[in-house]
Amino acid sequence: MPLFQNASFFTTIADLRDLPRDVDCEVAFAGRSNAGKSSAINTLANHTRLAFVSKTPGRTQHLNYFQLATGKFLVDLPGYGYAKAPEEVRTAWEGLIAPYLEGRQALKGIVLIMDSRHPLTELDVQLIEWFAPTGKLIHILLTKADKLTKQQQTKTLREVREAVSALGEQCSAQLFSSLKKTGIEVAEAVLGKWLGIEAKVPPAPAAKRILGPGEKRNPELAARLAARKAEKKKKAPGKGGAGG
Repeated sequence: MPLFQNASFFTTIADLRDLPRDVDCEVAFAGRSNAGKSSAINTLANHTRLAFVSKTPGRTQHLNYFQLATGKFLVDLPGYGYAKAPEEVRTAWEGLIAPYLEGRQALKGIVLIMDSRHPLTELDVQLIEWFAPTGKLIHILLTKADKLTKQQQTKTLREVREAVSALGEQCSAQLFSSLKKTGIEVAEAVLGKWLGIEAKVPPAPAAKRILGPGEKRNPELAARLAARKAEKKKKAPGKGGAGG
């Protein structure tokens, strides 16, 4: 059962003065436009259109809040780095994102979305270097992992982890695919810990009882099968030909 399947849209913020109050904790999703951020949120929430997936990168310009439980939120930040976005819009993003990331007390950390085929772009690195001094957590989702071979996946994950190793436990990384639904459990474990939400684990199946020597699991059925086998043996024709 998805950990965040009860997520629901809460509010859209265009001005920091309107940020929700009475918030226990929240996790923000950041990343380059068209890196798969909205798709990752939808996949984690097991919802097709919780976060809007735009065909025009750079369209989302506000902070979109999604409530997971009372006082606990996911926050979808505007994508960054889209070259065709108007200058005034990009300036507005910077004016909204930076103060939020730097000053929001309820923020536990960011999930940094990177296209696994093009990880650690210059803007990604700049964001990590700028955000790391806050001491808050960073979890990198290497999206669209299904586009890579297994060998490429292993190589990319290793290189990204080595690149951020200086941050120690403050920064972690994983592979993720919204298309193949892979990496969900790992992401849930990380974010559930940040937010204090436990995954609902289905009860384990009852262990099978080990039978004693000569014991049958279903003695009545075993007796019927044995009787049928004996009856067939009586009716079987002999091996020799007819006498004359």
